[in-house]
Amino acid sequence: MKKIGLIHTTPATVASLTDLVKELIEGAEVVNILDDSILPDMKAGGHEEAVRNRWLSYARILEERGVAAVLSACSTVGAIAEEADRILQIPVYRIDEAMIDEAIRTGTKISVLATLSSTLTPTVDLLKRKGGEKLEIRVHLVEGAYDLLMAGNRKEHDRLIREAVGQEAGLSQVILLAQASMAGALEGADAFDNVRILTSPRLGIEKLKNDLACAET
Repeated sequence: MKKIGLIHTTPATVASLTDLVKELIEGAEVVNILDDSILPDMKAGGHEEAVRNRWLSYARILEERGVAAVLSACSTVGAIAEEADRILQIPVYRIDEAMIDEAIRTGTKISVLATLSSTLTPTVDLLKRKGGEKLEIRVHLVEGAYDLLMAGNRKEHDRLIREAVGQEAGLSQVILLAQASMAGALEGADAFDNVRILTSPRLGIEKLKNDLACAET
């Protein structure tokens, strides 16, 4: 049985990602770590080194627990996950990397939607690193949506995201929902007015699954 470690920064992703790992990776055991102080610290600024140290310690704990791989459920700390991948003996994944790779294969005009401002910069940075100067990137912060989600009002959270998708649909070839917590807003739709819509959870976990399978052969 494979153990997969997930590091979360919001309780909104714990159940959905656990279920998705078990759906896609047969017989997987999921080990979750949640630190819901990370996003407030990143939003406030000035705590980046403390967040880095905490996150790396969680990844090391998961390595000690014997997981086959670690998946970062949070795009905001993607750079820390990349650092962990370089220093740990097991693979560490950004949940959004596979989504970004697919976006670049799909088109050059890309809109990045997020409900937290702290997610926009790391997502755009990875797009630019992978896609280069050919990309035309728009960013769209869905104001208030994350607070609604944390207050338990997913219906209004999802409505705001759908509204933002509609606003971007005529402006880009691809729309990225940058946070895993946004993935359910369109109820599995992968297109809207002929614009490709990408979310990170399924693509990220499928990449992890395929890489582990290749490592075993």
